[in-house]
Parts: sequence; structure tokens; C-alpha cells
Amino acid sequence: MDIETKSLSDRYLIPPFSILNAREGSWQDRKREWLALGIESELGRGVTAYGVDNPRNKLCGDASPGGSPSPDVDYRHNERGDGRGKPMTSTTVASNNAMKYAGGYEESANGHSGTSIFDPFLCELMYRWFCPVTGKILDPFAGGSVRGVVAAKLGRSYVGIDLRPEQIEANEAQRTAIVPNGDLRWFVGDSRHCGTLAPDRYDFVFSCPPYGDLEVYSDNPADLSTMAHSAFVEAYNAIIVESCKMLKPDRFACFVVGDFRDKKGNYRNFVSDTIAAFRLAGLELYNEAILLTAVGSLPIRAAKQFETSRKLGKTHQNVLIFLKGDAREATKAIGPVNGEIESMRRLAKPNQVALFS
Repeated sequence: MDIETKSLSDRYLIPPFSILNAREGSWQDRKREWLALGIESELGRGVTAYGVDNPRNKLCGDASPGGSPSPDVDYRHNERGDGRGKPMTSTTVASNNAMKYAGGYEESANGHSGTSIFDPFLCELMYRWFCPVTGKILDPFAGGSVRGVVAAKLGRSYVGIDLRPEQIEANEAQRTAIVPNGDLRWFVGDSRHCGTLAPDRYDFVFSCPPYGDLEVYSDNPADLSTMAHSAFVEAYNAIIVESCKMLKPDRFACFVVGDFRDKKGNYRNFVSDTIAAFRLAGLELYNEAILLTAVGSLPIRAAKQFETSRKLGKTHQNVLIFLKGDAREATKAIGPVNGEIESMRRLAKPNQVALFS
């Protein structure tokens, strides 16, 4: 088919518009294919400093589309500071099935659910659109395995950094099970020192940061989620600056973020904080897309929060693309987008082919 007669979806997987609709059937079909490979990015988040049975552990997803807790609920410690992490909301975890995320639960291929994961098809899009075919990816807020697994399946190199050893251990198990020969690594450490932890030159910085103290991941004082907001922003800026130093000239970076509320219920303006941090690092905002996420349990929560406080139900995330250098040179380095995506039959291991029959 001649390129002039191809549709935008044929050429670029989906139309490269500023609205990315993750609710569409074709998007969901491709996501299910990825998950059927055995991706269980929720692994590694079942045990935290709060204890294995704490409801918070069911909330520990990637801070991501479909993976972040609802930005309209404050999941921080209760006022007694007793470390049990009781959600500060009138809707209890038990009565709302562990407080489903704004993006809804994901279900892995083995039928397990309860923790949301980063959308693998969004990963695929960002890698194909903004990272060279054999490029190196840096993820300073790694969380679960999905961004690394997808990168390896698409022939990219991936390095992720996370503070929690148990998360890295779970990610390595996923690598062994799904992409044993993939070029992906995770390092345990503080991403403010990513230049020391994973020294290299990268073709793409791609991540999804924690949403302040909305969800506390550990009791490590270096964990951004444990910090007061001013300290969080300072550390967040430092991580972005350090990561962007390692990004090659004429390359892109992408952060997937969403705003979240303070104790008074007002938005923190986290999207603007992220843009300011990248500008501090010498990059400019080049593209912005709105990712429409699955509605999930939002209708249940939206009526109550709107009736009591006029808060709108949040069903989107912001996909922010930043540029270091010249866009035309960056595009040349990426090369043409192959819209004829590989069948998951080819990406799967031989014993997984039946999953796609």
C-alpha cells in the first residue's frame, strides 16, 4: 500500500493526535495482547513497610494511567501518624473493593487483578514514536516491570531505577519469564544519583513519577512519597535534571503525569511542576497529549464527591513530551514509524502462541 493511501492508523499505529483514547476497542485489544505475554507489573508491590495485609498494598500500582490511585482521594497516613496508612476518606477500602483507581483495575493474563499497571500499549506508542529502533531508554521512576518488558520486546535497551529491592527482584523475575535475552536492567537506588547508578548516554527518558505523598511506597526517607511537598518538588527537580544530563542531544523525553490534590482538596499543579522541572534541565515542552483512561469505578465515586464537594471525576492523564535540541534531528535519529506492528505471535515465546489463537 502506497504511503499516500495509508490511513494514519496504518502508518503510526493510531492517529498522532493530542487525544489518546485508551478506551477504544483496538487499543484495548492490543493491550490485552501485551498482558497475555504474562506481564504482571503489580508484582513487587504486595509487601511494604505497612505489612502484607494492609489495604494500602492493594493501592501500590505504578503511578500511571490506570496505575495511579485516584487523585481525588488522599491516601496518606491518618492524622495520628501511626504508620498504618489508613486512607483519609469517608469511602473505605473495604466498601469500595480496595478503592479502585481512576483508571480502573487491570487484569493480567492469569486472571489476577487488584492492582493497576502502566498501560503497555502506551509504552509501545511512545517507544515507536519517540525512541530510535535500537535506542537506550532511562526510567528514573521504574516501579513495575511493564516499561522494561515492552522496551525489550521492541528491541530497545532499558534501564530502570527504583528504591525498593523487592520491586527490582519481582521485575527481574518478570524479565526471566518473558524476555530472558532482553537488554533491560533495573538498579536499586536513589534516582537523584542516577548518573552514578547507571552511567550512560540515553536516547529516550520515559517515566511516570509518584504523585507526591498521595501514595506512600515505603518508609525509606529517600522515597519522594514520604516527603513534605516542598521537599518532594526539590527532589523531583533534581532527578529530572540529572536524568536529562544523560539524555543525548536531539532526543525526546516523556513523562506521564496527572495532577493531585492537597489536604484542602485543591490541585497541586503537578503538571506545571513537571514542565518547570524539564525547563530547568534545559528541555522544552514539545507535545502534550491527553490520555483518556478507562472509567472503572469512577461513576461510583464521582456522585459522592461531586455531591459533597463539587469535585469532578478525573478520567485522564497528561502525556508530556519534551525536546532536547533540534526536533528535525531527533526525528531523523528515530527513523520512520513502522505502523505495521508485529503480531504478538512473533513477540511471544513458543509456549505462548496459543494465547493468541
